[in-house]
Amino acid sequence: MQKHWAVVGAGIAGIAAARRLVAAGYRVTVLDKSRGIGGRMATRRAGDFQFDHGAQFFTARGAAFSDAVAALVASGQAAFWGEQGYVGTPGMSSFAKGLAAGLTLVGNQEITALRRGPQGWTLSTAEGSATVDGNGAFDGVVIAVPAPQAVPLATSAGIDWPGLARVRYAPCCALMLAFAAGSVEMGASLRPVGDVAIGWIARDDTKPGRPAGWETLVVHATPDWSRAHLEMPPEAIAVLLLQAFRALTGTTAEPVHAVAQRWRYALVEEALGEPFLWEAAHRIGACGDGCIGARVEAAFDSGDQLGAAIVAMEV
Repeated sequence: MQKHWAVVGAGIAGIAAARRLVAAGYRVTVLDKSRGIGGRMATRRAGDFQFDHGAQFFTARGAAFSDAVAALVASGQAAFWGEQGYVGTPGMSSFAKGLAAGLTLVGNQEITALRRGPQGWTLSTAEGSATVDGNGAFDGVVIAVPAPQAVPLATSAGIDWPGLARVRYAPCCALMLAFAAGSVEMGASLRPVGDVAIGWIARDDTKPGRPAGWETLVVHATPDWSRAHLEMPPEAIAVLLLQAFRALTGTTAEPVHAVAQRWRYALVEEALGEPFLWEAAHRIGACGDGCIGARVEAAFDSGDQLGAAIVAMEV
């Protein structure tokens, strides 16, 4: 009988784990609290404007991730962006969608608890059992969400992974700006040194495959500034970051679009130090960039290696 696994979290780690299991003949259902996939590999569209408001680019060093990137470059879902690295095309989320091609994805399902019954695993939301085919009979579960969200899921399943509680993330406040052409004098990116508020500015309109006609920028606040302002309303964050942007760049033009986004778990500051976690007796594993480090490839490697380990251990 074909094994049926659930993957909680449709970020890069969850997608990578699901790919491995599907390639081995497993039936896999990937669930996420959001409507879309990719986690911080995200693209926000607003009218004529488009912003990569999470991860701005990624690099590929190891063989497994390099092969995946090369395949998506060949299909037009990724491209090289100057000296930075690769980006998804026409948006960062395109890369995640390309990786997830052929997977069964179920959105708008925020899983809050795992319970094992006589037939298998049941995934629950705050409202009750998740509405997904096969729930109550999953053979195993992959937890692929940030460590602070993974800990209560593991606890609900009767698993204690002390290392997960030590994983630390920095938040990030992001500002999406759109200006008329010729308004901002800067190159494709700017990494100011020593600025209190701003850690990175990217000109999204310089990336391949992006809409023409506007200058679109994403401003990422520093971790310390983000921590201090994370609980403020997004509208207030936008005002403050726009002021900091003007002071840093000297831009006086008025943006036609200025919206802030808060990322609570944006950058891994202290990783687990293991590629993944696995509890054989429960048939539950955990993966993510929090296991290895703060890179898109780290998330992929963690999920890919967990998927491969599950297949190997079940042979």
